Amino acid sequence: MANDGFNIFDSDMHIMEPPDLWQRYIDPEFKDRAPIGITSENVRDLRISWPDDGPMDSSGGISRFGHLYEHNQVLYKSYSERGWSSEVQLEAMDNEGLDVAIMFPSRGLNVLTRPNIEPPFAAAIARAYNDWMYDFCQLDPVRMLGAGMISVYDINDAVAETRRVVNELGFKAVFLRSNMVVGKPWHDPYFEPLWDVLEELDLPLGFHEASGSLSKQAGEHLSGNFMLRRVYSQPFEQMMGLGSFLAGGILEHHPKLRVAFLEANCSWIPWLIWRLDEAVEREGDAYSPDLKATPSELLKKQCWVSIEPDETPAKYTIDFMGHDQIVFSTDYPHGDSRYPESVQAFLDMDLPDDVKRMILWDNCARFYKVELPVRV
Repeated sequence: MANDGFNIFDSDMHIMEPPDLWQRYIDPEFKDRAPIGITSENVRDLRISWPDDGPMDSSGGISRFGHLYEHNQVLYKSYSERGWSSEVQLEAMDNEGLDVAIMFPSRGLNVLTRPNIEPPFAAAIARAYNDWMYDFCQLDPVRMLGAGMISVYDINDAVAETRRVVNELGFKAVFLRSNMVVGKPWHDPYFEPLWDVLEELDLPLGFHEASGSLSKQAGEHLSGNFMLRRVYSQPFEQMMGLGSFLAGGILEHHPKLRVAFLEANCSWIPWLIWRLDEAVEREGDAYSPDLKATPSELLKKQCWVSIEPDETPAKYTIDFMGHDQIVFSTDYPHGDSRYPESVQAFLDMDLPDDVKRMILWDNCARFYKVELPVRV
């Protein structure tokens, strides 16, 4: 499905989970406690209710007024009425001209941000989501590819579910939120078994932040103004997560690990990496004594970042790190999306065709290790 001669791989497309997903898919022992999606006149309502605690708005106070809200209410009305089904998802892919997309959650981005959730319950929530995602993608499992949810409330659960989604479900990646949910930075030794299994399975990790959380999050003090919260929360959390991987020693100790930082723009990369390089040069002997490579070297070797379709300042990131580890994302159907004109918005950017081709297909295919589907 070449679009203006380009094949398109969406590194970060979202599904909209049915509100009763966890009631239908979770292990029976947890069914009476399973989270329930809240529905309302908002066709993209991301709120969740917990039987033991009631409604929890982990969406960050998402706007329910303004021209963007009204636009999306009209744009997605029929999709909502059709239950955001697999058929709807493929229709959206066709409308954008996408060949392949990796599917990330919507409500599911927030469901495992509750502090102090019991590890067995959290693991069951992740398993249920992954089983549902597998079924969702069966309409076209070549074009629709799942990213697995894992729970780090018990790191052994994360390791076990990572193995399961690869060996039993055939998923191409797992994802995590970049903000902390267990009170430990990502470079804490607690997470080492997860990095080990990702290397062993040659499986990439997608760090995907959102604009709300039930745990501590950058920008949470701006929850009264969702516009400002979204501006700051996603990139700031991704910056801190990336710092753990580059200067905290994770990538130094795991040279085969591949990690992508998604849905937070990429134009902040040059400044942050300059600052991390400077920090390591000045104080690395005290705080990162095992670090042999600089953060900028590790970034260019093992990290991918997503670009927004109309992110014109990204040219500075391309100048800084090259274009071979930047990946395209529509973010459908979330607030930053330009659907159904995301691809066209990117094609209109002032970039050479060979750079566009790498960002639209090659880089993402290399990260997720996916080949172009054969059309018959």
